[in-house]
Amino acid sequence: MRFIYSLIVSLVWQLLKLIALANPKIAKFVSGRKQVIKTLKKHLSKTDKVVWIHAASLGEYEQGLPILEKLKKDYPEHKVLLTFFSPSGYEVKKDTSPADIVTYLPLDTPQKVKSFLNVSNPKMAIFIKYEIWPNYLSELKKRNTPTILISARFKSDKIFFKSYGRFMRNALKKFTYLYVQDLKSLDLLKSIGMENVTVTGDTRLDRVSEILKRNNSLPFMDQFCKQTKCLVAGSTWPDDEVFLIDYINNSKNDEKYIIAPHNIKEEHIQSLKNSIQRKTLCYSSLPEKIPKETAVIIIDTIGLLTKIYSYATVAYVGGGFATGLHNTLEPAVFGIPVIIGPKYKGFLEAEDLVKLGGVIPISNRNEFFNSANSLLNDEQKCTKVGEINSQYILINKGASIQIMKGIRTLI
Repeated sequence: MRFIYSLIVSLVWQLLKLIALANPKIAKFVSGRKQVIKTLKKHLSKTDKVVWIHAASLGEYEQGLPILEKLKKDYPEHKVLLTFFSPSGYEVKKDTSPADIVTYLPLDTPQKVKSFLNVSNPKMAIFIKYEIWPNYLSELKKRNTPTILISARFKSDKIFFKSYGRFMRNALKKFTYLYVQDLKSLDLLKSIGMENVTVTGDTRLDRVSEILKRNNSLPFMDQFCKQTKCLVAGSTWPDDEVFLIDYINNSKNDEKYIIAPHNIKEEHIQSLKNSIQRKTLCYSSLPEKIPKETAVIIIDTIGLLTKIYSYATVAYVGGGFATGLHNTLEPAVFGIPVIIGPKYKGFLEAEDLVKLGGVIPISNRNEFFNSANSLLNDEQKCTKVGEINSQYILINKGASIQIMKGIRTLI
């Protein structure tokens, strides 16, 4: 089975090189991987003590960041190697991560795996959430390299728990230790004979908790909001924006609005701006003094949303009508109510907070209008709902502390 798997991965690599000729994103995926070994040889020596952390993309990176930062602090004599599978993670963090080296992960073929591990020679490997690569795990096991999986979450419909999933099940069993988010994952892993598992929760709760300790002020938001209520809509997709635009255009109140679309291409930004009937400005063209009558600011850049959430009275997090819900914890940590679309199953923190009442799912225009009006017009209710979110994070944080205890016994 391993031979067939490796053959398929090799064929996919050849196919991707062809697709890269016409697809810019795939071109980055391919060209970046051609530089990995060269980069490692440039920045690593045989005497370096390397801890390797692998994240699929940006979301997984954020989950692993509390561990990365603690490793840098507690083990300054080690070098941290960070790899990404996706260009969307690598391109954003290649120059800004606290890791010592940032590269792509070579594809999971025996030859590429051995080349990567021969040069990097990690003393420990840390995979985040769903990253389970059979050839990497097999080779790490052969080399007696401690290998852990953090912030993992498993469901019964995954291949590991199917009768035909023996190959992937065996790969999973190569981990030295697994740290999972919930009891269901623990029970599923025990059902296939795995005992090297601990429930620690999600490291993202630690990550967002750190946000409260930093300076979240933004001069343009101080000027824009002042003492006015503000609805912040983050990572929105067109399906989300339909409700938002309708609400803004029909609102009789004087609250302010921030829209931070997922797609910040100029064509989409202009279309969005043109559809709003109230005074709207884009962040990239804000004047030094924002006109008092400005009701909406569209954020047409990246990197500001988390701080902007600190100014929100109510937040709307996008993706729940589209490809997948975005991060609800970033606004929740500020103790504000969060509204989302209907597709939130599979996002543990969203599921928990919906049950508790801090996150409010909506399915249509009327539900959005009712929820937004109810929260913006009732200060007491707004505060009560927001408090549910901040308390949830306060109670459930601490995963990275438990994981680091385990790392210290292996590193």
